[in-house]
Amino acid sequence: MKQPVFSGVATALVTPFSGGRIDWSALDGLLERQLAAKIPALVLAGTTGEASTLSAEEKSALWWHCADYVRSRAVLIAGVGTNDTAASVRLARLASDCGADALLAVTPYYNKCTQDGLAVHYTTIADATALPLILYNVPGRTGVNLLPETARRLSAHPRIAGLKEASGSISQAAKVKALCGEAFSVWSGNDDQTVPMLSLGADGVISVLSNLLPGQTLAMVRAAQQGDRAGAAALQLALLPLIEALFCRVNPIPVKAALALRGLCKNELRLPLTPMPLEEARPLFSELLEQTDA
Repeated sequence: MKQPVFSGVATALVTPFSGGRIDWSALDGLLERQLAAKIPALVLAGTTGEASTLSAEEKSALWWHCADYVRSRAVLIAGVGTNDTAASVRLARLASDCGADALLAVTPYYNKCTQDGLAVHYTTIADATALPLILYNVPGRTGVNLLPETARRLSAHPRIAGLKEASGSISQAAKVKALCGEAFSVWSGNDDQTVPMLSLGADGVISVLSNLLPGQTLAMVRAAQQGDRAGAAALQLALLPLIEALFCRVNPIPVKAALALRGLCKNELRLPLTPMPLEEARPLFSELLEQTDA
């Protein structure tokens, strides 16, 4: 029986920049907020962390720094997915050397490989280290949909631990759970579907929202896990306006702007992503954050 990599919330952490470089001071502040809220896991150098514009050297430094700062107070999940299997293997080995606890790999983008190609790609990554591997399905960004039948094939691998499901289809997530069984974890990859996914047996959410409101996001998930369906639903519905605002532009543009409004990092991204002007973000986020922040 495989143990879940985490249960509850994993924050898909932003990578703060200042003058084009990683802002280590801001990063420490973001990490401390997550740890203070008792968030059980952090995804480092994922989509929200702008992995596609981080060099391998920057990812290595990021993983080393976070492992040293966190010191086992949360599970560290390294984003190692690329559209090149060999490059993903190199990143997986690097993450393992840097102290990561688990790996997350998005489906290869642009290449548009077959389902057989996905199976071989993920098996090759999983075979490269001793760390558990989380598959990541987000066809809206990659152009490739990891089908439930392929997830079932991959679930037999001893180190393939589960799936971050962000297809947007509750039916597809349900089929994954039905085919793969209890030993294969599924996590919601969409903040607006967290509670519905938990009702189908998901182990939690890999969240953008929890960059801003880690405590409320975790409270929503814990309520659902403890059987308080009405309380969980009420929290999900209350957070929907903020969740919608966080995806008014491509992630992580809005969440970086919202964090900047809170003084938690600079409103700086790497090209080709461009920042959302704060004069546009302020009316979108300020009132929502005042209403929801504890």
